[in-house]
Amino acid sequence: MQDDDTAHGPLAGFTVGVTAARRAEELGALLHRRGAAVLHAPALRIVPLADDGELLAATRGLIEHAPDVALATTAIGFRGWIEAADGWGIGEALRETLRAAELLARGPKVKGAVRAAGLTEAWSPGSESMAEVLDRLLAEGVAGRRIALQLHGEPLPGFVESLTAAGAEVVVVPVYRWMPPRDIAPLDRMLDATAARGLDALTFTSAPAAASFLGRAETRGLLPEVLGALRDDVLVACVGPVTALPLQDRGVPTHQPERFRLGPLVQLLCARLPPTARVLPVGGHRVEIRGHAVLVDDELRAVPPAGMALLHALARRPGWVVARADLLRALPGSGTDEHAVETAMARLRSALGVPRLIQTVVKRGYRLALDPSAATGHGR
Repeated sequence: MQDDDTAHGPLAGFTVGVTAARRAEELGALLHRRGAAVLHAPALRIVPLADDGELLAATRGLIEHAPDVALATTAIGFRGWIEAADGWGIGEALRETLRAAELLARGPKVKGAVRAAGLTEAWSPGSESMAEVLDRLLAEGVAGRRIALQLHGEPLPGFVESLTAAGAEVVVVPVYRWMPPRDIAPLDRMLDATAARGLDALTFTSAPAAASFLGRAETRGLLPEVLGALRDDVLVACVGPVTALPLQDRGVPTHQPERFRLGPLVQLLCARLPPTARVLPVGGHRVEIRGHAVLVDDELRAVPPAGMALLHALARRPGWVVARADLLRALPGSGTDEHAVETAMARLRSALGVPRLIQTVVKRGYRLALDPSAATGHGR
């Protein structure tokens, strides 16, 4: 069910980047349903569990040297670990090892995975917070205890260090390790689009993906441009605070939903992106300028990239004449031929469907035909 009261959707006219490898199709569908154009480029790929020698070695090590405490952090990760162990023929041995340990489950979904494996958790935090788990372990005392920590992606920031500092031996179980994508070209295209301000928003669903995105930008020498775009023009939405850490460490402002799920993440974008649109009374019409489209009296009009570049340049000084030379500079890759402005302007007017929204000022340039009531103080 669409959560807006218009035909075009709350995200119509906006372009949203999706960096997820897992559940990217689901996130993309949620965004499409609300009108967004979606650019998908996985920042990482997941190593298949059955092929993961590091996970196999860690599992055998735990069976041979049992932990005192075992912590399951994600349902999909725990299920995958048990299934992989079954495939290697050591599933029952792993279950026996975990039965003998104090088994902690972070949240109700993880509890469900634990019980589906024929095991019973000793405790689970009501908050689903790793901070609450850490507080409990430290309060119990961990000196001299062997703690197995099932990871999902990268190690949890500060968690292992706090336990180690308190005297624990922490064994990490690297379920679903992340690797760079096999085909890096889509990620490079997304980085180029980000640097060029071609995205309105960028979503991240894991800290490793955020770190990989920034790392690839640095490798390509694009980091200053990408960080500038993320700080000023591209809304960055993260599924939760842990995911946001690599971006915040670089001074990038991030937004997170109150509930760390894909649905609330999309709802966040529906709430935050529409208010960023420029709304102007032009030529007797209500014109709302979005990322790659325009609403004219609430009717969605798709506009080519060159036309959007011109429209954004005109909207920065609504009612003022903008010289052809200035508009030429706003056109991507246009060179020095001012005829390119006339061609792009003709296509823009056609796309808008109301040519008189933009006036030609002979020998000077073009201007948005701002309504007189809104044009007080503007030049002619």
